[in-house]
Amino acid sequence: MLRFATFTALLALAATPVAAQTGTDAPGKEPVSTAPANVNPTDTHTLWSPQLPAPPVSDNAPAAAFVQAAQRALAAGRTGEAQEAIERAESRALNRSVVPSTAKNPSHQPLVQQLARARQLLAAGDKTGAMTMLNQALANPEAKAN
Repeated sequence: MLRFATFTALLALAATPVAAQTGTDAPGKEPVSTAPANVNPTDTHTLWSPQLPAPPVSDNAPAAAFVQAAQRALAAGRTGEAQEAIERAESRALNRSVVPSTAKNPSHQPLVQQLARARQLLAAGDKTGAMTMLNQALANPEAKAN
């Protein structure tokens, strides 16, 4: 009987890591957030960012398509999706070549700066300011080129 109890206890312990990996603390899986998160040090409360809703835009689209998706999401109150779209637009806009020792320095490209500012305003809850910056970014010729 003692053997059976020991075996049962060991089996339960062996299954614990599997159960832990399926919970909401697994990075990249959950939790899913519909609100902006981890934009700057003041709103970062975890070691990893929650998964944000993806904008309905092709991965191969130019930055302008992601800016437009961010505008639509923001207008509809889907701020998490807006953040994700802005971040994807920023990634598309980054087209500079730098030496490795300066890679940590922020880009001074106007479009990248406009998008970064829109993301910061969104994180601060300033939806009007974020929309204004998105409008400026969309008017930037670089948005259509990238």
